[in-house]
Amino acid sequence: MSERVARGALKVYLGFAPGVGKTFTMLKDAHDRHAAGVDVVVGLIEDHGRERTRELRAGIPAVPLRTVSYRGGTFEELDVEAILARKPALAIVDELAHSVVHSEGTSGGAEKRWEEVQTLLDAGINVYTTLNIQHLESLNDVVTAITGITQRETIPDRVLRAADEVELVDLTPDELRARLGAGHVYPANRVDAALANYFRIGNLTALRELALLWLADQVDELLEKYRSQKSINTTWPARERIVVAVTGGPETETLLRRGVRIVGRIAGRELLAVHVIQDDGLRASDATALARARTLVEELGGTWHTVVGEDPAKALLDFARSVNASQLVLGVSRSGWLRRLRGPGIGSRVIAAAGNIDVHMVTHQAAGGRREQRVRRGAALTRSRRIAGWIAALIGPALVTALFLSFGPGATSLSLTLLGYITLVVFVALLGGFWPAITSALVGTALVNWFFTPPVHTLTIYQSENVVALVLFLLVAAGVARVVDLAARRTTEAAAAQAQAALLSELAGGVLREGASVQSLLDSLRETFSQDAVTLALHDPEPTGADTWQAVATSGPACKGPGAATSTIRIDRAHALLLVGPPVSASDQRVLEAYAGRLLGVLAQDELERARVQAQELAAGNSIRTALLAAVSHDLRTPLAGIKAAVSSLRLPDVQFSAEDEEALLHTIEDSTDRLNTLVTNLLDMSRIQAGEIRLEQAPLEATDVVAGALAALAGSPEISLSIPEDLRLLGDYGLLVRILANLLDNARGHGAGAGVGVSGGRVGDRVELRVIDHGPGIPHGDHDTVFRPFQRLGDAPAGTGIGLGLAVARGLAEGIGGTLEVEDTPGGGATMVLALPAAP
Repeated sequence: MSERVARGALKVYLGFAPGVGKTFTMLKDAHDRHAAGVDVVVGLIEDHGRERTRELRAGIPAVPLRTVSYRGGTFEELDVEAILARKPALAIVDELAHSVVHSEGTSGGAEKRWEEVQTLLDAGINVYTTLNIQHLESLNDVVTAITGITQRETIPDRVLRAADEVELVDLTPDELRARLGAGHVYPANRVDAALANYFRIGNLTALRELALLWLADQVDELLEKYRSQKSINTTWPARERIVVAVTGGPETETLLRRGVRIVGRIAGRELLAVHVIQDDGLRASDATALARARTLVEELGGTWHTVVGEDPAKALLDFARSVNASQLVLGVSRSGWLRRLRGPGIGSRVIAAAGNIDVHMVTHQAAGGRREQRVRRGAALTRSRRIAGWIAALIGPALVTALFLSFGPGATSLSLTLLGYITLVVFVALLGGFWPAITSALVGTALVNWFFTPPVHTLTIYQSENVVALVLFLLVAAGVARVVDLAARRTTEAAAAQAQAALLSELAGGVLREGASVQSLLDSLRETFSQDAVTLALHDPEPTGADTWQAVATSGPACKGPGAATSTIRIDRAHALLLVGPPVSASDQRVLEAYAGRLLGVLAQDELERARVQAQELAAGNSIRTALLAAVSHDLRTPLAGIKAAVSSLRLPDVQFSAEDEEALLHTIEDSTDRLNTLVTNLLDMSRIQAGEIRLEQAPLEATDVVAGALAALAGSPEISLSIPEDLRLLGDYGLLVRILANLLDNARGHGAGAGVGVSGGRVGDRVELRVIDHGPGIPHGDHDTVFRPFQRLGDAPAGTGIGLGLAVARGLAEGIGGTLEVEDTPGGGATMVLALPAAP
């Protein structure tokens, strides 16, 4: 029987992007292990042409790679069988998430490198490997949303979570970009595209945060697992967690804000709000107050939790220990002194049993019984039932007395008589409530004493047991009346709550089905409450003092004012909801008041949306107007000067021009006139845009077509290198885009110091970026915004290149068509103009 082989240990070097140094760090550790006498072999290293990585790989024994032929190409893959035969103590296998290439015509074997690593681990071989956070399967959609690139090679999360050790290889985004620009990550011809797309500061920062959060959660999970395995119930405050006990009372906001102050801005601290529901099924707190508290917790950056427990103090401490909390925040009891005489409150019991959890007792306005005035509860029974109850309370005892007297003196025992009166009290309580039942019990007690307790026909009682019997009868009757009355109230409240919940659910469902608009909300209210008309009205007092109302929106015939409405629900000082139809009950009015605020919210959203669209249209028109006016004033001089010089030359009386010279001067005049005609046309188009007679043509365009149009518009043949995908499409106005790019290319050609100009393009999320790159002196960081102002010519501008309006015109036009224009530094020197536009679907 073969011995069972112990599984090998897996160590993963985790990074957030290529180039942070995962492979380099792994090889350094492998050298240390090899120097310590451990049998280490290199199974596979992806050096990506990096010389420093290749140099560090030397000196460690390596297992030759297997050669694979696939679709006319030759690939090198990990030789798992050779490593198993060699059986080292530690194998170095790079890039855990990569796919495995198999020779054509073969089948079987691992499809992913992580599967090959699992085979080595099962054979008892320890493995060092590397992985970037974007290759985790669960984060695939998140990474796509951040970078705009879908990762095709992923590994299941369970593979990384099962690793014996995960080491984060970290680097700041700025340091990584500097390393990339220095050529330590990719070859020089790939640097510009990498910096412009995947290696943007925003992308790298988000990916780094993903890696740090994943590792922090993993460490927290391992800590909880260790504490569970070792049965450690005490709090280990490795991460500060502050738990705030929330009741929904008036002190809730005070407690939460105190908890936020305790959390402060220290990294790693967490705020948790917990509400305890007693397991009797009755919620003592107001649901609306709890909803507000939950919203406040989320706004303050905390999390909301609800637990059920018979003892609130024990439930709070159990929750605090379960989340490994270090501090617990409670409010001082709102109970009065009389209630506190019954025993220690929740706060005292929590402090006594808290152990090493710090407990903060926070005072507030409602502490010590200083409660807000309670709202008087409405009657649980209808008016007709209460009247019937009082009638039964007064007549019933007389009827029961007459019944027992008809049996004759001594025919029934006192206990049976008292049971008869108790039965009457229960009936009266069911019919009319608490006070009629108490009245019935008092009247019954007097009648029993007068007619059935010796000596009869007097209020004197000789036998002490009869006194006890009467007292017990009165107490039992009062208790039964109280229980029945409470049950009736609970039933009524539950029915009302259920009806209100059903109404709110129906209204909310209507909003979801029909959309969140004022009209759909009014239609839902009208249908739900069976009204003839529902009008949202605005109070519009006239200067004369007349009280007038204006209908903002209506479902059904518009109501002219509160005087013509059946019911009026005031929303705020200026708005009211006017209902025409059957009167609504008090409970329905509360539902309407709670829901009517949504109308104002939707109304405000509609107004903001209209204002946003109008402002956007005005801003776009203003940008185009400013840019075109600047362009006209800038470009008029050149053709006018050309025309003036040509005409003046032709009119010289003492100069005789040849036919060729005359043709050249006439061509200059014609060409300059065409340029003037174009400028005037642009100016007229701008006027039409401002007048609303024409609109920008936001059409899907091929990026290559736009760049070709810009190159054709340039005077001369500039030497420009292009790197634009053929399928790159964007939204924009062709003519304006051609003008923007022509300005940028002309500017780059003039400032490039003869080093050439490049144009590259790529998609970043829902935007397309076109980058115009020069390798001239560049633009200082402090002047990145200044360069786009009109009449700006910085120190890098050659003499005689205009008055500095080209970039201002380009940015103005770009903003007018919904794009942006920014400047970045070109790696190695120079400036890169980044034109970002909406991507075509």
